[in-house]
Amino acid sequence: MTRRVAVVGAGYAGLAAAVALARAGCAVTVFEANRTPGGRARRVEYRGALLDNGQHLLLGAYRETLALMREVGVSERALLRMPLTLRFPGHFALTAPRLPAPLHLAAALAGAQGLTWRERWAAARFALKIGDRPGLTVAQLLDAHQQPASVRKYLWEPLCVSALNTPVAEADAQVFANVLRDALLRKREDSDLLIPAMDLSAIFPDAAVDWLGQRGAEIALGVRVASVEGDAQGWTLAHAATTRRFDAVICAVAPFQVGALIESSGELAPLRARLDAMEHEPIATVYLQYGVGVKLPFPMLGLAGGHVQWVFDREALSGTRGLVAAVISASGAHLELDNDVLGTLAHREIDAALGPLPAPLWTKVIVEKRATFACRPGVFRAPNATAAKGFFLAGDYTESPHPATLESAVTSGQRAAQAALRLLTTR
Repeated sequence: MTRRVAVVGAGYAGLAAAVALARAGCAVTVFEANRTPGGRARRVEYRGALLDNGQHLLLGAYRETLALMREVGVSERALLRMPLTLRFPGHFALTAPRLPAPLHLAAALAGAQGLTWRERWAAARFALKIGDRPGLTVAQLLDAHQQPASVRKYLWEPLCVSALNTPVAEADAQVFANVLRDALLRKREDSDLLIPAMDLSAIFPDAAVDWLGQRGAEIALGVRVASVEGDAQGWTLAHAATTRRFDAVICAVAPFQVGALIESSGELAPLRARLDAMEHEPIATVYLQYGVGVKLPFPMLGLAGGHVQWVFDREALSGTRGLVAAVISASGAHLELDNDVLGTLAHREIDAALGPLPAPLWTKVIVEKRATFACRPGVFRAPNATAAKGFFLAGDYTESPHPATLESAVTSGQRAAQAALRLLTTR
């Protein structure tokens, strides 16, 4: 008998789960409230330009994501791959040579511009000897290792906020240590930067939807599931004025959206309470469209001392002339500003660091107020399997040694699918 599985949410986690289930022969139906797949990493169209609801960066260490992209037919040209490079114009520059790990990191630090030899040695000693650090914040970890101010400002703090999307004073040192080990100390190519050269829906979700459709899966875009209710025979999903029956459900929506779907399930009440109590961090992306071509010294540059943390050259990446994306991760004073003021502020900071630039033709601010969970020590991370038989969670917030990234979303979706398949094969 073919097992019917519903996947609620067509973000990276939900689509990863759907691909695994379809590959195993299940009858899969994917429900997505938005008409564009991708979840919190999807395409946004504005004034004829293809933007994203947040600028994302992948790493060479994202093995499962890259393998899944290949499986559904995404070309490697969808990502611009380059060695680990961090540049803060006029202040700091680091590029990893193509040497085996961790020699590439040692060489990169030895040649880093903007640091003294003492600072380079302190950074190398910290990176090469980092161990498990449960219960500490990243700020406490850097204090314990006596990291100099310049090393913090231009290396560890930007990497922490980018990877964990949580301020260093609150961020989980253990998760940060896991990221550094996996990205910097295993294989040289793991540290490579992979910057999307297409919109975020095009680098995986669109192709995954096509792949699933070709294998008989039902893709219901623009369909919002209202509730999920279980009984001894399976699960009932309600949307609009219709109900559908399934043998299992993988819930791949954001954690703060899960509670409304399972409100009637008494056995899931403790899970609902814990998910509702999770705290989140925002990501703001400011797109600036200039009337002239803008060529940055590198496709991704860091800024320090203001609100903007990273600037992406969308013209170099995707060919859209004069388009720049400015990223501000985690909470901060910028959240008190209205969008017009934030757009003007981003332009001024970019102009001061990289200009002169004319005033932009337009700016577009996209703020994901709950972009990721707040990655603090001891934070609750839900398991994929739940107390309700046949109901599984998938998302970058579930149990994992890593922060909320696209790779975490993909691997969570795959784990949820495998758990569902184990259950279905025993029935």
